[in-house]
Amino acid sequence: MGKRPAEDLAGEQDPLKAGERPVTTEKSTEADEFEDEFEDEFESEDEIFEAGVDGRPDEEREAEEKRDAMDVDQKTFIPGRDKLLAGESLSPDVSTYQMLHNLTTTWPCLSFDIVPDQLGNDRKAYPATVCAVAGTQAESKKASQNELMIMKLSGLSRMDRGKDDEDSDDEEEDDENENADPILETRSIPLPSTTNRIRAHQFPPLNSSKPPTTLTASMLENSDVLIHDVTQQLTSFDTPGTIINPQQSKPAATLKMHRTEGYAVDWSPLAPQGKLLTGDNDGKVFVTTGTEGGRWTPDNRPFTGHQGSIEDIQWSPNERNVFATASSDGTVKVWDVRSKSRKAAVSVKVSETDVNVISWSRQNSHLLASGADDGQWACWDLRQWKPSSDGASIVDPKPVASFDFHKEQITSIEWHPTDDSIMAVAAGDNTLTLWDLSVEFDDEESKDTAGVQDVPPQLLFVHYMEMVKECHWHPQIPGVVMGTGGGGFG
Repeated sequence: MGKRPAEDLAGEQDPLKAGERPVTTEKSTEADEFEDEFEDEFESEDEIFEAGVDGRPDEEREAEEKRDAMDVDQKTFIPGRDKLLAGESLSPDVSTYQMLHNLTTTWPCLSFDIVPDQLGNDRKAYPATVCAVAGTQAESKKASQNELMIMKLSGLSRMDRGKDDEDSDDEEEDDENENADPILETRSIPLPSTTNRIRAHQFPPLNSSKPPTTLTASMLENSDVLIHDVTQQLTSFDTPGTIINPQQSKPAATLKMHRTEGYAVDWSPLAPQGKLLTGDNDGKVFVTTGTEGGRWTPDNRPFTGHQGSIEDIQWSPNERNVFATASSDGTVKVWDVRSKSRKAAVSVKVSETDVNVISWSRQNSHLLASGADDGQWACWDLRQWKPSSDGASIVDPKPVASFDFHKEQITSIEWHPTDDSIMAVAAGDNTLTLWDLSVEFDDEESKDTAGVQDVPPQLLFVHYMEMVKECHWHPQIPGVVMGTGGGGFG
């Protein structure tokens, strides 16, 4: 740094006057007025730019930043297809969700069902409310802790994405009520064993002043099927002071016709008083019918014909005497309960592996979806399944659509309750996916699928959920899907 000679400084400064700052006696020149006291010496502006912001050339600094930068994988990560490395974890992109909540229970509930409420259909307001029933899977040493859980989840707000400029004052006022804290209310009924599958059934009361009757059927690991009336438990959520006596927590019926455990349970949507199908690992299907007096009568003559376990079962949505079964023998069979032979009317080989789940479309009753152990799921047109006189399986059936995106077993599949082209699928690759079958395979705009290979254009959404086992659409809140697995509910 340059220094000015001492004699120059002495000649420019007058003596102090009464402690004041020095006063110049002559007008300063323009050069003196802008002179830098420290007189930093740069040879040129080019030298300044070459040095960069930290005194080093830009090229040197950029090279160092490149070496030190964290490696970022620009490839699209697909849950279930790509694997996480040690220390890595996934976080959801909350901007893609309208609503996202998680719930962890003491013991895993690997089967559940959504219970319709009295808050109205086609609901779009927030916060949302969901009622559900679930059965626990406590470890064998603590089997006495198993229970039937009746739940009410309220205060489910939507994701906070900030305010849009176009929001009206009324919408902003409504939003103040949306930022509620989630509330979980539960009622519990003890169960003697682990729940393999649970399904709920609801029918209107004879007296309009009373709530609808809600029944649950729990298929347990010990092969029993328990039917409970949980109407009082659900009522207690909205009626403070409601007393639930011990008798109301006891099963309305305990069915013991199965000799082995099973996973197939379904209530008929066309039998108000209750008509229940249950299937077991011996390949047997039983029908149990309810009466107005609250009694339950099982038909002890089983339907037989599968060469493996019954994995899933579904009543027809529009034919009260018809149902379908999925089996580990790779077939889907269609039955008529009026058959005296107790044999299937139609049998179709749909997979070389176990067929784990099926779902019958509520909008188009000729469409049936199936999911198999090899990760493939497909949609079938039942009008192409012709009954066979000898009970033999139809050879080489052709599905309407088939997908092998998932690389692990399909654990749950369900048609959207009001849209016959939308599907929800859960799989052992820790994913819950949504699909739109209305997207054409030859649609030029969707062939690329955002530049990601081996992803069908029909795939709408992928949600990562650990050990997901079951998923259901909410019948009264459009677009809401609930799932359960080893990590809890979501």
